[in-house]
Amino acid sequence: MSNSWPVVLTTSDLRLQALRFRDKSAWNTVRAQNRDWLAPWEATIQSVPGEDAPNLRQLPSYFEMVRTLNSEARAGRSYSFAIWHQRNLVGQISLGGVILGAMRGAHIGYWIDKNYANRGFTTQAVMAMADYSFDALKLHRVEINLRPENAASRRVAEKSGFIFEGERPRYLHIDGSWRDHITFVKENPAVK
Repeated sequence: MSNSWPVVLTTSDLRLQALRFRDKSAWNTVRAQNRDWLAPWEATIQSVPGEDAPNLRQLPSYFEMVRTLNSEARAGRSYSFAIWHQRNLVGQISLGGVILGAMRGAHIGYWIDKNYANRGFTTQAVMAMADYSFDALKLHRVEINLRPENAASRRVAEKSGFIFEGERPRYLHIDGSWRDHITFVKENPAVK
């Protein structure tokens, strides 16, 4: 398995690949249809005293986002994949915060279209991402950090073979406040 970018990962039901410019309409549609469904779980940007708040909160355009995601992947810092089921864009999964050296770790984040939830697709995507992390990138450990009340995400982590490691109080700014998270970890058995 190669770690050159772009990479396509497949499972029995899914294709994971980098977002492309031509995916803009599908991405915008699924994000708009899932705005309320995703809001309680999505990162928000905290205002920092002394920083220009309006610029801080302005999101990049779709094209800027795709360029940045691909640039980060080519640099080996993070890898983001659109999740496709047949011809439908059903979510997105990212391996972020890639650290090499003594740690050799990263963290996984994901979202799924509400119409495709509870069908095992997120678990398949997480397992494919963990395999890519271990086989192609030779990482030692991968984390999933999730809010304690997100039972569906906890099931995904557990079904994907991630082990509960602990709590992280006020870990990420989510839905307008600093939220507690719980951490699940999977280690690469081939990296000693």
